[in-house]
Amino acid sequence: MEGLLSATSTSDAIRPTQRTWSIGELARHFDVTTRTIRFYEQEGLLHPQRRGQTRIYHDKDRVRLKLTLRGKRLGFSLAEIREVVDLYDAADGGGEKQLTRLLDILAEKREGLERQLRDLTAMQRELDDVETRAREALARLTTHG
Repeated sequence: MEGLLSATSTSDAIRPTQRTWSIGELARHFDVTTRTIRFYEQEGLLHPQRRGQTRIYHDKDRVRLKLTLRGKRLGFSLAEIREVVDLYDAADGGGEKQLTRLLDILAEKREGLERQLRDLTAMQRELDDVETRAREALARLTTHG
């Protein structure tokens, strides 16, 4: 799933390492606040290791944060992100169930966007109609006044 929801650039790919990150390092890397990261942790999307009060983030957490942020940009709800990321974890990198669910969510998002586009197009036609009638009425007033 990472490849599906993340940038396609290989330089942006997450490679398995034993590196760990602090909350501040992740926040800077992904250009988010530490509060955002703590929120995603409270929502069950991230599971850092704890040493006292210090959070220690591993590769899996970094990938989950990256997928969460990408999902948010695509308009996924936190529940949808959690569901797909949890399936990703359960399938150890993805699987048929996870990909099928991802495709279902994408189809729902696309349908919603198409509906919004139709609504906006109809609203734009209505605005154009009202504008045309207002200009015609104004023209009649100025030529007869």
